Amino acid sequence: MNSPKFFICITVLMTFASGCIVKDSKCSNNKEANLLDSVAKTPPMGWNSYNCFGGSVTEEEVKQNADYMAKNLISYGWKYIVVDFLWYCDNQTSWEQFKNRRPVQHIDNYGRLIPSTVLHPSSAGGKGLKPLADYVHSKGLKFGIYIMRGIPRQAIDNDITILGTTIKAKAVAALKDTCKWYGGLVGVDMAKQGAQDYYNSLFKMYAEWGVDFVRVDDIAFPYHAKEIEAVRKAINLCGRPMVLSLSPGAAPLVRSKQLSENANMWRISPDFWDNWSSLLEQLKLCRQWAPIVKEGHWPDADMLPLGHIQIRSEGMLKNDIPIFRRMSSIL
Repeated sequence: MNSPKFFICITVLMTFASGCIVKDSKCSNNKEANLLDSVAKTPPMGWNSYNCFGGSVTEEEVKQNADYMAKNLISYGWKYIVVDFLWYCDNQTSWEQFKNRRPVQHIDNYGRLIPSTVLHPSSAGGKGLKPLADYVHSKGLKFGIYIMRGIPRQAIDNDITILGTTIKAKAVAALKDTCKWYGGLVGVDMAKQGAQDYYNSLFKMYAEWGVDFVRVDDIAFPYHAKEIEAVRKAINLCGRPMVLSLSPGAAPLVRSKQLSENANMWRISPDFWDNWSSLLEQLKLCRQWAPIVKEGHWPDADMLPLGHIQIRSEGMLKNDIPIFRRMSSIL
């Protein structure tokens, strides 16, 4: 086994864990509201794979970090193990691969992204990330994943039918609504029949895997109100409580009501950089968002990476700047 320093890439949520007044969360008779309010009564704390491993973390490395957290940090409130970006690609760690507008992604028969068996061998045979989630849960921890907003281009190109419907992926795709920095998916037109069914199918699968935390990227900036609501509805229907985190930032302050009604966390800024100007700007944003804070709903000021990071950064460099420093929106 590798030295313990290999594992200590802990990501701290700067979500007003201290230094501000937390409003009391009013109980609701609405089951869905209670579900949303109950899953993150304190700001979630945990480990996220991206700042260490970019888009190529393996299940063995995830397990090793879970082992470390269970042994050393769980008693202090650390409990989330989150598999970040590109768990659905075999290898996409170089800049050229990352910028590919048609990356090779793994999908199932219903157009849903599924794990790479190269990175996650236990997912073979249609098991998905359930074996890995089971391992994390066996340590007394919670399991999370990163996903992108939208529907995979391969689902459209291959004329795939959405689970539980006769509707094709292309019929719900917003082809012009694409992420500026990752080309593997396009937006979902929530006005189309079958659009909600697609998001429902995603979270049905995540519930079957045992997912406890989902971070959705390319959804809070630019702001996609209808898809935020679609994700919330899909979580409510899936039968499993999940923390919902929205990225990247800055989420608009004028949308605070909708954000609080649908999510547990949302980014209030672009990526946080480790310099004084970024910190001072972040403090200003925290002051603006402080009145919005309440139990279960946390404006997210991005990450504080601790420990040994950039373990596999070499392939992710462009002009000597690690890609995660340019683009990441981590737990």
